[in-house]
Amino acid sequence: MRAAVLHETGQEKLEVLDDVEAVGFGPGKVRLRIRATGLCHSDVSAMSGVLPQPAPFIPGHEGAGEVVDVGDGVSGLSAGDRVLVCWLPACGDCPSCKRGQTHLCLAGFMNAGTPNFRRPGGDVFGFAGTGTFTEEVVVGAGCAVPIPDDVPFEIAALIGCGVTTGLGAAINTAQVEAGSSVAVIGCGGVGISTIQGARVRGAAQIVAVDPVASRREAALRFGATEAVAPDELADAKQRVTGGEGFDYVFEVVGRSATARTAYETTRRGGTLCVVGAGAMDDTFQVNMFELFFDEKRILPSMYGGGDVLRSYERAVALWRAGRIDLESMITHRVRLDGINDALDQMRTGEALRTCVEL
Repeated sequence: MRAAVLHETGQEKLEVLDDVEAVGFGPGKVRLRIRATGLCHSDVSAMSGVLPQPAPFIPGHEGAGEVVDVGDGVSGLSAGDRVLVCWLPACGDCPSCKRGQTHLCLAGFMNAGTPNFRRPGGDVFGFAGTGTFTEEVVVGAGCAVPIPDDVPFEIAALIGCGVTTGLGAAINTAQVEAGSSVAVIGCGGVGISTIQGARVRGAAQIVAVDPVASRREAALRFGATEAVAPDELADAKQRVTGGEGFDYVFEVVGRSATARTAYETTRRGGTLCVVGAGAMDDTFQVNMFELFFDEKRILPSMYGGGDVLRSYERAVALWRAGRIDLESMITHRVRLDGINDALDQMRTGEALRTCVEL
C-alpha cells in the first residue's frame, strides 16, 4: 500500500512510497482503512525532533476510517464499522485510569516504540503508535473508537486530537468562567479549537494572538473578539483588561518563550493553561517570589485534560447543535510544501485526505 514516510528525523520532506505493509495484526488488534487524516503540529514536531519519535516513521495521529478486520478477543467492533483513531487509549487498569485521569494513561505509549509498518528495506514506525498518513494501519482495539453515521470522516479525524485538545483545555482544564477575558497564543488547529471552547464557556473577550495574518483572520471567524500580532499583545492587554492581565491565557505553541509571555499576560490570581507540546530541553522558568506573590495557576493540559471518549461525544454534540464549527477547519491548508505535496499525492488514491493549517 501507499504511505507518506519520513526517512530521517530533521527532514522536512515526506516521500510517498507504495511498498509499505501494515504489520502486527493479531489478537486484540484491528486493521483500519484510513479515509481522512488531519495534520497536527505534533506531527511536525516529531519530524523536526522536538518530540521523541524513532525513524523512519509515518506521521499522522488524527485519523478516521473503516474497520477492515478484527483480531481475536476484540469485542464491540466489526468489519465495516466507522471509527476515529484515538492515539492515546486508556487501559482502564493503571493508577491514572483508576483515579479517573484516563488522559494520563501511559499504556498507549508502550506501543509507540514498536514498528507497525514494514518495507522491503526494514521496519517503519507509526507516529505515536498509529501513523495515519497511509491507506491502512493496524492498531490496538482501544485506538478504534466508533463514530456515529452522521459524522463525516474529515470531522471525526479532527476530533481525534486537535479539536479534543483545544476544546478540553478551555472546558476541562481551565474551566473558563462566563464573562471572563481570554487570550489564546497560537492559532493553528488546536488554538482555533481553544477559542471555540472559550466561546462555548461564555468568555466575554477572546483575544487571538498569532504572527500569521491568515490565522488571525481565521480566529475571528471562529469566535475571537479580536486578533493581534505578538507585538500588539501588550497593547491588547492594556486596552481589554486595563493592564491587569487576562483571566485566562492559553499557550498553544509549546515554547518556553511564549509560555513566559503568557505568564506575564495573565492577571494575578488568573490561569495560565499550557496546551502546546514542547521540547524536553526547553525550560520554562518563574522565580519563587512571583510564583508565591502572584498566585497565578499554571495548568498544563494533556489531550484536553479529561476523559477522551467523553470529550469525543461532547465535541460531536456541540457540532450537531451548531455551537462549534468544524467544517470550516477542514478547508485550512498547511504551509509546508514537503508535507503538502505528499498529502496531495496521497489524495489521488482511494483514501480521502484532509489537513488543517498549522
